[in-house]
Amino acid sequence: MEWHVTDAQSLAIIDSEIGDHVFSPAEYEIVRRVIYATADFEYKSLIRFSERALQAGAAALAARTTIVVDVPMVQVGIAYDIQNTFANPVYCSMEALTRPQKEKTRAAWGIETLAKRYPEGIFVVGQAQTALTALIDLIETEEIRPALIIATPVGFVNVDAKARLQDSLVPHITIESRKGNAVIAAAIVDGLVDLAWQAYGQDKNRGS
Repeated sequence: MEWHVTDAQSLAIIDSEIGDHVFSPAEYEIVRRVIYATADFEYKSLIRFSERALQAGAAALAARTTIVVDVPMVQVGIAYDIQNTFANPVYCSMEALTRPQKEKTRAAWGIETLAKRYPEGIFVVGQAQTALTALIDLIETEEIRPALIIATPVGFVNVDAKARLQDSLVPHITIESRKGNAVIAAAIVDGLVDLAWQAYGQDKNRGS
């Protein structure tokens, strides 16, 4: 994100109020971004990182891996950081050209179509539980093998999808709660992009 002095002041307040934690420095950067985006300190205890999720995600970003998101709000939320760093292609499930299907939502059908096109992509599900379920179905049938899944949809129905994701071997970042939305997903992506740029971006600049 583009930083202003007020952003730094806000992050300093978060640092002073968050207290003790067990996050790695990289994980903590993601957590504080989510708290900054939501003003909700409860996310400190709700965010879950699978083993090597951040390393896998950062490497995939640096490799210009395609990013697939479920809703336009996530796409808009991450556009600035992506365009000004690794410039990964970003596609939205709601804009995918698909044939109508009564059994699935537009988001689910769109993300399934894009997942088959980009089976090793980075997938960001911020709102549509049905899209997450469609992804998990494809993972379990070994049709796709994502580099990373970020899943933060509100969890009132189809809540088993997050549990199924946690049981998979796919690197992932999720919210252990009903709470969630597209803003959180975008905040996680932006934090990960900045971490990846610190790790990989300068080397790429020097090499160009």
